[in-house]
Amino acid sequence: MSTLSLAARDSSTMLRRNLLHARRYPSLTLNLLLTPVMMLLLFVYVFGDVMSAGMGGGADRAAYIAYVVPGILMMTVGGTVVGTAVSVSNDMTEGIIARFRTMAIHRPSILVGHVVGSVLQCVMSVLLVGAVAVAIGFRATDATALEWLAAFGMTILIAFALTWIAVGMGLVSPNAEAASNNALPLVVLPLISSAFVPIDSMPGWFRPIAEYQPFTPAIETLRGLLLGTEIGNSAWIALAWCAGLTVLGYVWSKSAFDRGAK
Repeated sequence: MSTLSLAARDSSTMLRRNLLHARRYPSLTLNLLLTPVMMLLLFVYVFGDVMSAGMGGGADRAAYIAYVVPGILMMTVGGTVVGTAVSVSNDMTEGIIARFRTMAIHRPSILVGHVVGSVLQCVMSVLLVGAVAVAIGFRATDATALEWLAAFGMTILIAFALTWIAVGMGLVSPNAEAASNNALPLVVLPLISSAFVPIDSMPGWFRPIAEYQPFTPAIETLRGLLLGTEIGNSAWIALAWCAGLTVLGYVWSKSAFDRGAK
């Protein structure tokens, strides 16, 4: 069997293991799936009127639903990959990865299984949140099929990049609790982005924090693709963030995984 065939076989096995693990421990999976839905409903029905007033221009709740959904979708991705950090940390502390290292398997497949499994969970979470958003009034009728495809691709790229970061966090964390705490910025950053209010409405000292981070250009790109707003250079910035975070996360994860093998 060639090296490529061995890698594909073992990666598929590890992916199946991670998906079965998620099914056997539904509490974490349900928490990751339902939290963004609750956030969407909270910001639309509890804070919607107040938050839409901060947008100016006589924006109403319907306009705010359209505005906030792309941000919630990115927040969904950030929250879902926290589960990956916890899962990787559990594997490290419980000794299963040490056991895998003694077996005749393609070692990178252990990480690949976590990454692909996490991206699939992100996709499921985004689809669930998107379905709820449509149910409460979100519409993107002007978006073409190509723009929908581009938005879906952007979501997958963000999920892929953040998953590698989460894997690195899980590998260097001493336990699951520490992994969850280390991954907390992936949940907090969308809250301080343009997800809920425009950057122009923020205090001057706070705007750079919201503007120069990976979630804001990704959110603005999704809004442009789905709602027809101005994208500007947000798409290129978002792609640069995806590439940079992917490389950083991969190198970090591989280094931490190799150190653990010594």
